[in-house]
Amino acid sequence: MKSLSYLNKYFLKYKWRFLLGILFIFCSNWFKVQMPHFFGQIINDLKGNILEGTKEEIFYFAVSSGGFYMLLSLASGFFLFLTRQTIIVMSRFIEFDLKNEIYNQYQKLDYSFYKKNSTGDLMNRISEDVSKVRMYLGPGVMYTINLSILSILALYQMISTNGYLTFFVLIPLPLMSYIIYKVSSTVNKLSTIVQEEQSSMSSLVQESFSGIRVIKAYNRNQQVESLFQDSAESYKEKNMRLVLVNSLFMPTIFILIGLSTLLCIYLGGLVYHEGNINFGEIMSFVFYVNMLTWPFASVGWVTSIIQRAAASQERINEFLKIKSSVKNESQEDFSFNGHIEFRNVSYTYPNSGIKAIDDVSFVLNSSERIGVIGRTGSGKSTLIKLIMRQIDPQEGEILLDGVNIKEINIDQYRDQIGIVPQDVFLFSDTINNNILFGSLDGTINDRDIVEVTKEAHVHHNIVSFKNSYNTLLGERGVNLSGGQKQRLSIARALIRKPKLLILDDCLSSVDTETEEVILSNLNKKSISSFIVSHRISTIRNATKILTLSNGSITEEGTHEELLFKNGEYASLCRKQLAEEAED
Repeated sequence: MKSLSYLNKYFLKYKWRFLLGILFIFCSNWFKVQMPHFFGQIINDLKGNILEGTKEEIFYFAVSSGGFYMLLSLASGFFLFLTRQTIIVMSRFIEFDLKNEIYNQYQKLDYSFYKKNSTGDLMNRISEDVSKVRMYLGPGVMYTINLSILSILALYQMISTNGYLTFFVLIPLPLMSYIIYKVSSTVNKLSTIVQEEQSSMSSLVQESFSGIRVIKAYNRNQQVESLFQDSAESYKEKNMRLVLVNSLFMPTIFILIGLSTLLCIYLGGLVYHEGNINFGEIMSFVFYVNMLTWPFASVGWVTSIIQRAAASQERINEFLKIKSSVKNESQEDFSFNGHIEFRNVSYTYPNSGIKAIDDVSFVLNSSERIGVIGRTGSGKSTLIKLIMRQIDPQEGEILLDGVNIKEINIDQYRDQIGIVPQDVFLFSDTINNNILFGSLDGTINDRDIVEVTKEAHVHHNIVSFKNSYNTLLGERGVNLSGGQKQRLSIARALIRKPKLLILDDCLSSVDTETEEVILSNLNKKSISSFIVSHRISTIRNATKILTLSNGSITEEGTHEELLFKNGEYASLCRKQLAEEAED
């Protein structure tokens, strides 16, 4: 229960709803407990002189007794409805709050957190784990309180009637609780196995759909189908084992209910012959035994719910306590002028120990364009993460307009940056909305959108579609070519009118002619630009070019200056020219 104590703040938040729920549980059970007692009185009256009366007297007795019994039932049901409208609804409110708290934490955590944790695990915590916690907050709490109140009220009535009979008829109920607990535990273990198999099968299907082009291109349909059939067969077998164990649940309850009822009738008959109980009270006992059956059965079920909830909440607590290594220390307004300076910056990835950036220094003046080139693994993408402050340098400092990047309002800084990542991500939405995602200005109109798509040289492609800008994109923009996705992403970055534009090898899928048009349009803008590329043609017109190798700047200068040095940059240039000549 230690991990679940984290949820106490939510119980405090909804304390009045919770307290009302307890009151309604008491009221519902009070009326419920009166029903067997009243039924026993009806039996005694019928056995007495009612059946010997006139038809009118019998009819009046039946209507009045039945009506009063129905009123007790309606009152109990009404308060049960109110119980669910307070405690169960409270659990839904807490579920809503907890999911929002988790999601907000996801937004706060830095890049390194997402490098350590898989997307599937993070999704599971906000869905499956929260659902299990919700079962504790709602049904778990409600049935626990219900068992306590109903047991006290029913046992009081039973002991008041006959303590001896009460002791013996309740013997099977704790045994039933234990058996159901064991069955529930087995069901939970098998359910976990089934869920894991279902996750594997879902991952296989998702991967197959995502890579359907590759599967068809390599004609691997039968192999993929065979893998799915094996997974589906495994899922079916594990599910059948779960169904078998689950089928023991209700028979166990009914057998033990029947045992308690038999004990009640048999022992009640013996006590009746001794003159210590009447016939109506025996019937009341039968009702009380059946009334207590489900609450006692729920002990094992609730215990299982609490165990699962505690395990899930412990997983949730693990990362709710994680503090982001990148913190926004300032809430002051920050207006960026586009000047960036790296001073002896170094960064080593904690997990791998790889030194991605080693003593890097350079200056990007306002409205200048810096191009960065280097082989795979040279540290180009790490430089972008440092500029975006997704990670902080372990040595040196980064200055924005002369101020250390750690001292400025990082949210406002990022609002003034337009970034086009190497791995383009488009939402399953219209082209128009995908572009507007980059906008911070609510006054953006269609003319502005057309303007940036023309600058990104994608407007002519968009208008060729049947629905033009209202064309609905598939998952990750699957119905666009690689070049179209990249150019659409550039338009999304330009729509926010950034003061710093970062291009992370985002023209790799367009031809050199299209690339030249886009770069020419961007060069006309007075924007500080940081351009990372594998292609010389992308950065050759930059104000300054940095050549990276093993995290260090090996060369720096303009295109002409670097060619004159005849170093690594010139070697890359000659190699690419040779490849183009072969093509």
